[in-house]
Amino acid sequence: MRTALRTAIATALVAGVAITAPALAAGAAFAAGTTPAPKATAAAPAVTADGAPAAAPAVTAEDAPVRTVQLAGGLSAKVYAKGDQHPYYTATVVRDGHVLGELKAGGGYAQQDTEVFAGHSVTLNSEGEVTATAVDTPKGTLVRTETLLTGTVAKIYKVNQLDYRAELFRQGSPVGVVEANSRSTAGQDNGEFFVLNQDGTTHNWIGNIAPNTPGLYRLVDGTVLQLAKKDGRFGLQLIENGKGRGYTYVNGARAVWTFGKAVVVLESDGQFAAYVPGYRYQAAPKPVVEAPAPVATGECTVQQVVPSVFGLGWTVALTNDLEKGPKAVLTDEQGEVRGTADRAHPFDSAVGLKIEGAGTLAPRFGQRTQGGDTPFRWTSFPALPKGCEKDGSTASPTPSATTGTNVTANNAGQTSVVPKGGVAAGAELGASDDSTALVAAGAGAASLAAAGLGFMVLRRRASARV
Repeated sequence: MRTALRTAIATALVAGVAITAPALAAGAAFAAGTTPAPKATAAAPAVTADGAPAAAPAVTAEDAPVRTVQLAGGLSAKVYAKGDQHPYYTATVVRDGHVLGELKAGGGYAQQDTEVFAGHSVTLNSEGEVTATAVDTPKGTLVRTETLLTGTVAKIYKVNQLDYRAELFRQGSPVGVVEANSRSTAGQDNGEFFVLNQDGTTHNWIGNIAPNTPGLYRLVDGTVLQLAKKDGRFGLQLIENGKGRGYTYVNGARAVWTFGKAVVVLESDGQFAAYVPGYRYQAAPKPVVEAPAPVATGECTVQQVVPSVFGLGWTVALTNDLEKGPKAVLTDEQGEVRGTADRAHPFDSAVGLKIEGAGTLAPRFGQRTQGGDTPFRWTSFPALPKGCEKDGSTASPTPSATTGTNVTANNAGQTSVVPKGGVAAGAELGASDDSTALVAAGAGAASLAAAGLGFMVLRRRASARV
């Protein structure tokens, strides 16, 4: 056919017939520094020497498939024969009218070419034969699709009972894979964390990142963790009842642990982030500052200043007086008093300050930034000096018209946490409840000192419950 086409063109030239060049492909005229080519005029039909019309060019073997093969999984392959001196085959793989890819085999290519399309391994050999078989993949069974906070789509697959896999996509393009095989694992993208648990549940949050400075840190639910570095690796341990529970060090890029309800992701560079499911208030873990030793301010009066949960630079002065009873005064970083609790008024519900055991020799102070189910952070008042006991107890507290006298009713189920070293003496984690809260305006309580933000009362009941 090609010989016939060349003969026809040569004959036309001999006869004086003009052969017009084809028009440029669309867009080619807009190359830099060129002028668009004029439109081509219609060419006269080619004729032979005796004036008869020349034969029309035929479709070559390279232009038409030699066969179309129906494959498994709804796939099909159009097989083409290519090359003159070194023949080879190509196969265009199609599904639902969409071209998925091309295979090449024979000639200057390998004797066979194999790729995976739509879960099937498709092979083309040097003889032009095409086969397809289903491929076993580790994806498992798709159980659900989630959209993360920044728009990333996570497809969750169940591989087996304690093995789940998440494939992450952004705008249709794959951006990562997270697999939880018998333990939780996490991915992180510019401060967004995605945790996949071995039961298929997930957690997703942005931020809440603490620096990689070794020391003690407190989470929003009162959990105290200690960060340390050993042999070039960072590790975390839980501090409970004044003792460390043992370090676990990160291997690889990051590790995930659960301390109570808190989900913690530790990066290989020592930064770590925490998220407490169900809590309305989330913030980065806060460094725990060591409280100064108690100071006697009278014969039977002692005072200790401890850090406050309300922001960096905020403190609480705890005074224990044999005659007057305990008193807690909250001040901000400017030294301004923001709240007070004492024997007569042991619960400042507008702020979130509370004294339990105000009529005993061992009162304790609770503070929190929110109401609802947010637990108080408890700190024992400094002990009175020796010899200041009076019949084993102090005078009974004066009842408060607004708070009542039952200030120890919520002690059940409290878990003692008394960190040593950098943690305020007597600090404990306990559960208690009221309906008031102080929330940070804007960025949150964790950054109040830096941002200079104030507080606003979220809500307040007419009569507080203790």
